[in-house]
Amino acid sequence: MASALLHPGLLIVIAGFALALLRGRARAAVALAAPLAVLALILAAPAGIAWSGTWLGLEIRPLAYDALSRLFAVVFAIMMFAGALFALNQQSRLELPAAFVYGGAALGALLAGDLVTLFVCWELMAVGSTLVIWSAGSSPAYRASMRYLAIHLLGGVLLFAGIAGHVAATGSTEFGRLALDTPAHWLILAGFLVNAGAPPLSAWLPDAYPEASWSGMVFLSAFTTKTAVYVLLRGFPGTELLVWVGLFMVFYGIVYALLENDMRRILAYSIVNQVGFMVTGIGIGTEMALNGAAAHAFTHIIYKALLLMSAGSVLYATQKRKCTDLGGLFRTMPLTALCGGIGALAISSFPLTSGFVSKSMISQAAGDEHLLWVWLALAAATAGVFLHAGIKFPWFVFFQKDSGLRPEEPPLNMRLAMLLFAALCIGLGIFYEPLYALLPFGTGYVPYTGSHVVVQLELLLFSGLAFFVMLPMLRRTLTITLDVDWFYRRLAPLLVRACSLALRAMGESLGMAKDGGMRRIKAATHALHGPQALFARTWTTGGMALWAALLLAGYLLVVYV
Repeated sequence: MASALLHPGLLIVIAGFALALLRGRARAAVALAAPLAVLALILAAPAGIAWSGTWLGLEIRPLAYDALSRLFAVVFAIMMFAGALFALNQQSRLELPAAFVYGGAALGALLAGDLVTLFVCWELMAVGSTLVIWSAGSSPAYRASMRYLAIHLLGGVLLFAGIAGHVAATGSTEFGRLALDTPAHWLILAGFLVNAGAPPLSAWLPDAYPEASWSGMVFLSAFTTKTAVYVLLRGFPGTELLVWVGLFMVFYGIVYALLENDMRRILAYSIVNQVGFMVTGIGIGTEMALNGAAAHAFTHIIYKALLLMSAGSVLYATQKRKCTDLGGLFRTMPLTALCGGIGALAISSFPLTSGFVSKSMISQAAGDEHLLWVWLALAAATAGVFLHAGIKFPWFVFFQKDSGLRPEEPPLNMRLAMLLFAALCIGLGIFYEPLYALLPFGTGYVPYTGSHVVVQLELLLFSGLAFFVMLPMLRRTLTITLDVDWFYRRLAPLLVRACSLALRAMGESLGMAKDGGMRRIKAATHALHGPQALFARTWTTGGMALWAALLLAGYLLVVYV
């Protein structure tokens, strides 16, 4: 079958290189047709290993399908299509080709049946995503892309060291479930968690993503962190450590998003928060929890992209991104406000939206395993998500006080992309069976039970009430939030400069000491050997004979006494 012979990721990468050469309608046609063709290819491909071979004596499987990889590949292809549609009028000639290379590499990582192929695609993702940030063309974007690349190269080094140790110990490159029983497996886990935005390096995400262009952040939100979720699902399901890592990410994202003034940084912190739900589900490790983590990754890609499309449309129309500069935009951008509101409801797990049918599976898994404190934490976090992403983002951007801005709606292609994902957010919330059919494990889960709907509505309504009661305290001001990236953005350069000054001062001191010492040696030498010095004078023959006799006597005294 042709579907078994063609690699979806490779086709997207080739399309990316073609986009760099094409112009006009041909470019738009390739950008939209390639993801659709790849989606059809993914759905038609049979399960199993399609490509296999050897490289440097290692067995590799660059193309392998199963239920989990197909689920993620489907939503990645959908994301590529909608992202390309949204970015059709992007002026940068670099961004769309880089985004396709990035997305193609992510597909390659999903469909990799061995660790070698996974690592190659992992690093290509880092290059492609760095170029997406870089293509924004601003100085802050360039600096952020360099910090982003440094963090991800660190993650790549950890992953490579872990893979090398695993292959050396086992002789196998197969990518399957790994236990935390060797240093190599710990290194692999660390490499995965860097891309997931886990502590202590979570700050790379809100540092870099908001500096991308109005369309670039849409692509960035989908692939890196969700590929990390996929590899954690495949490699470390049921690892208890991930429960606590995930819960930390959940509340870290909520706290910083509530403090933030930049609308795109709010949504960037929200990515960390939502990935935390998935990582928690992976750590719980039951079939229900793993299904929930996979389903939530699927729906998250769609509703998060929708939120970022609405934010990108605002940035495109106003060139402003701080909440203090925005407000009242619903008057002239009603469609954008509506789509942003649908995305906000979906991320808040509001009934009849996609987030409700996915996130609830993770909470249900915690309840089934009698993990009371985990269940309570997830319930509290759901209310926190509604505060920062469900209400704060749309309220401060589209409503609150009138900023006086009267921008028009974005171009047609951007509106169509938002409408497509808004329809998916609602459609998957109502007709969830097709999504559940794609999940890796069979499920008889029914999200719409009376108790679940009532509990969820109570959480959301009371958190909404809390938002408006505390609104005076939540009003944004022209402030910045300090995160752990301060240590390598600010403190590290200060330390480098301080060390440089100290070394320079030490060098100058040593130089002065050296010069002073040389002057003293020169003076002493001149005093002894100068034209009128002791050793330069003319000595009599008798005097020389006397000194020779004294030296000989001294030598004999030392030797024989």
